[in-house]
Amino acid sequence: MHLLIDNSNSRTKFALHDEASLFEWRCTIPTEEVSSERLSQELADIDYDYATLCSVVPKAAQILRSFIRKPLHQISSDSTLPISISYPRPEQIGADRLANSASAYLEYRGPAIVIDFGTAVTFDVISDQGSYLGGVIAPGTASLRDYLHRRTALLPKIQLEEPKNAIGKSTQEAMQAGAVIGYRGLIKEILSAISLELPQDPTIIATGGDAAVISKGLDLIKILDPDLTLRGIHTIGRLNHDF
Repeated sequence: MHLLIDNSNSRTKFALHDEASLFEWRCTIPTEEVSSERLSQELADIDYDYATLCSVVPKAAQILRSFIRKPLHQISSDSTLPISISYPRPEQIGADRLANSASAYLEYRGPAIVIDFGTAVTFDVISDQGSYLGGVIAPGTASLRDYLHRRTALLPKIQLEEPKNAIGKSTQEAMQAGAVIGYRGLIKEILSAISLELPQDPTIIATGGDAAVISKGLDLIKILDPDLTLRGIHTIGRLNHDF
């Protein structure tokens, strides 16, 4: 059994992957709650043989490394990967972006663009030859929603939902329209600019927490794959564990 750990800025996901390529168990906790005590509660009864950690939060990664007693591989640009890297400073590429890119190329080939809707929204570009080319980082949807609430006296905090109309009939509806429709505009423009620099039309894959809502109104996004990162972690883990 392979324990997969996706340690992102907002949430830390755990999943067990067996040799039949099935997820046997999942658990998600807020990253700010990662501690030895919380890990003991969540993982006490979980039996696994080895683990792979994908982390973009160094402090949490240190806690996770100390807690895991089985063979552990932490993904980085030094890992053995199923893709090549065409990037001036590979050490600057986030582990999650490597996992997403590896999974996308193996499953959908290239050229491809992976959009990961997390705390930040990231765009990662993979060539038709399976080389990581680079990408774009922009504020995530939570940044837009929370900023208005924090910086204004009367605007409430909202959950991301599909707006009924572009013309909001209440403050909340107006904010929903701005967040969802406005964010789709940001995604379209970035995709358009990236695509102009590629020799052929890319396959566009969306993953991450807000992917379903934002992708719904974007015909450019052909594939919605919520488990893309976890499968990439599994693939890279298997390449780097000695068993």
